[in-house]
Amino acid sequence: MAAKKLNLKDKYRLLTRDLDWEYSYADRKKAFPYEEFEGIKITDWSKWEDPFRLTMDSYWKYQAEKEKKLYAIFDAFSQNNGHLNVTDARYINAIKIFLTGVSPLEYQAFQGYAHVGRQFGGAGARVACQMQSIDELRHVQTQIHAMSHYNKYFDGFQDWSHMHDRVWYLSVPKSFFDDARSAGPFEFLIAISFSFEYVLTNLLFVPFMSGAAHNGDMATCTFGFSAQSDEARHMTLGLEIIKFLLEQHEDNVPIVQKWIDKWFWRGTRLLTIVAMMMDYMLPNKVMSWKEAWEVYFEEAGGALFKDLERYGIRIPKFVETTEKEKEHISHQAWWIFYTHGHAAGFHTWIPSDEELDWLSEKYPDTFDKYYRPRWELAKKMEAEGKRFYTKALPQLCTTCQIPMGFTEMDDPTQIAYRSSDFEGEKYHFCSDGCKHIFDDEPEKYVQSWLPVHQIYQGNCGGASVEEVLRDYYQLNMGADNMDIKGSPDEKRWKEWKGVA
Repeated sequence: MAAKKLNLKDKYRLLTRDLDWEYSYADRKKAFPYEEFEGIKITDWSKWEDPFRLTMDSYWKYQAEKEKKLYAIFDAFSQNNGHLNVTDARYINAIKIFLTGVSPLEYQAFQGYAHVGRQFGGAGARVACQMQSIDELRHVQTQIHAMSHYNKYFDGFQDWSHMHDRVWYLSVPKSFFDDARSAGPFEFLIAISFSFEYVLTNLLFVPFMSGAAHNGDMATCTFGFSAQSDEARHMTLGLEIIKFLLEQHEDNVPIVQKWIDKWFWRGTRLLTIVAMMMDYMLPNKVMSWKEAWEVYFEEAGGALFKDLERYGIRIPKFVETTEKEKEHISHQAWWIFYTHGHAAGFHTWIPSDEELDWLSEKYPDTFDKYYRPRWELAKKMEAEGKRFYTKALPQLCTTCQIPMGFTEMDDPTQIAYRSSDFEGEKYHFCSDGCKHIFDDEPEKYVQSWLPVHQIYQGNCGGASVEEVLRDYYQLNMGADNMDIKGSPDEKRWKEWKGVA
């Protein structure tokens, strides 16, 4: 008699849930020591559902097919000198930020999911985390391979892992994942799977990959959309974990709500770099940050949290602040980098007249009033040979580690400062959100490794900014002082294109 062919549901159960076992001589709590210390209560792990019901044999088959197609496009891009098809040399700086600031986070996610997947008592959650861990490793590898082509022709790609661990502005994304990975396993999933992957990931991947396509970078565009099928599963895991926890026990609701508040704010601060890229760094622009925020958070996120109301979850704290910040955050972030351009690992510039007009159109209520006059003055000073640089090291927010250049949203002429005292020391913050996070866990955030503090303490290569940049960051400053004008990148680009 022929063996009965298993249906997908039975096959999934046999290859995941039925691989689990009951503990007879070992203490289950000792096997999963981190499962209870956050206060989360799990009554029945069998309620965990994976809508994809993906098994490892299917997983390898799907991923192998994607890899074959992806690397064929990478080869074609390289063989046809695809770097000559991007809009201009300025665009290359957006990829430098992605490689040094985002790709290493994929590797941190790989490590994080590999760790927390071991900590759950439920086989379904362990399998889901295992597959996402492998996904994240694949993402960092494909991103490095896609952007390695540019390393042959442009500066700033060769030392991305060293830079991620040391350069001052890259402590912002690094601290985000350090914070998540040093939390408990359930908080890690709320931080990454729900708050970032489900609520905010479209604000990272869709604008960035669309921006790559609009600017002729088919290699970056292709790896982004190759990863999006993985992201669909990741977003499903994010929604599953939130509903699973809320349905397991009513005592989980306030804990989950606190984590949502925290990681929504930390995520929006991290995405400041995407806002800046969208509005200032793409020669061919897709949409403004304000438009992206309205589409991908206010509309999509608003519907999500309306659905979660039945579980007792409200919209995250400080959402009203982000609704005001969408008018300002990209302009203030680019100004920080422009004035500190001599200490960054990518080039900065003043927007052209056409780009200023575009920004005026996209931000009619704020740009002409607060920001265009600033850029007009910067342009006048540069023409007079007085290009403006901030000479001092900036004060950093203890929580998000961004330089404190953001303003009060109700008065954009005033820098926002908040502070808290803890054990006789004073700590500074860029916003009410960052102060709120610190005040809830001060013992954690007093350990923040703040680059400016470390430089002043002499832990970063030397006593002068030049020594820090050269010896610790290993940046080759050159004669252009990190401005796009006169940089080797721009010179090469014009030479290839035959532009005077």
